[in-house]
Amino acid sequence: MDEIEEAAFEQLVSDALDELPDDIRKLMTNVAVTVEDEPPDGRPLLGLYQGIPWGKRGPYYAGALPDKITLYRGPLQRMCGDDQRLVDIDRY
Repeated sequence: MDEIEEAAFEQLVSDALDELPDDIRKLMTNVAVTVEDEPPDGRPLLGLYQGIPWGKRGPYYAGALPDKITLYRGPLQRMCGDDQRLVDIDRY
């Protein structure tokens, strides 16, 4: 499989976020979504959430730094096997 270039992959992520249902998108306040090539230390991850889970947020959450979702491009591309499946993965 030819690797999708970083900018094209980030556009796919942006498009997928735009297509989220409104009720889910409303829950994603104060969340940064980033893309990295590979997970740290060779860990077998497709993505990683770092932050305070929605149900654990208390009254002092308003001043917190954004939660972070990191997607790992390399493992996602290898799992999908071809570019079109990667583009269509949200439909599976």
